[in-house]
Amino acid sequence: MPERVALQINGRTIEVAAGTTVAAALAIMGIPVSRRSVTGEPRGPVCGMGVCFECRVTIDGVPHRLGCLTHCTSGMEVRTDAP
Repeated sequence: MPERVALQINGRTIEVAAGTTVAAALAIMGIPVSRRSVTGEPRGPVCGMGVCFECRVTIDGVPHRLGCLTHCTSGMEVRTDAP
């Protein structure tokens, strides 16, 4: 059985396999939007390798972290601009 980690996303707890990225955890939770553009358009992961910067989220109070490159850790708190 793979190791599991529990984290908070927008105040909700999720448990995922160790090594799961934040972007994947968002997808598992059914949250396709990680942020809004300056004009209010919804944005979410596009490239999955840190090139497009569309998957930016706030992690443990630090804004603009790339969800596709950040692995989930126990106790992590993630915030998106998703409604």
